Amino acid sequence: MSLTTFATPVLPEWIDYNGHLSEAYYVLVFGYATDEAMAALGLGPEYRESTGCSLFTVEAHVRYLREVGPDARLEVRSDVIAIAEKKLQLAHEMTVDGEPVATEELLGIHVDRGTGRASALPAATRAAAQAALAGAPAWAGRSVGV
Repeated sequence: MSLTTFATPVLPEWIDYNGHLSEAYYVLVFGYATDEAMAALGLGPEYRESTGCSLFTVEAHVRYLREVGPDARLEVRSDVIAIAEKKLQLAHEMTVDGEPVATEELLGIHVDRGTGRASALPAATRAAAQAALAGAPAWAGRSVGV
């Protein structure tokens, strides 16, 4: 079972000149999914406001698997696939009608915005991430190449 699920309709302004979801909006939707995952792990708005800390994405790999047309409903399932003292690795899978259309793997670092430096994740977040830890999907860990 996934850590979180985020769902949204494709908005008309997200459709590009080719008649399908523009590349930037896949990333926008994955960003919203990351926000949901952060909240589920105790790193939501209240945490950010009270501590001055947040999770910063430092690397991401997106795979575009299928075109998404207007009026589609996107669903993103998110999983924690690795955790370290200051880092979280998430995997997002975007589907339309249950069919995968894109994936994103990302590495986030917990940062104290006051100092601008990486800091340890809170113990409660590490525990929640450990409890939600899922195996990495087969597509994770790939690199871009010709």
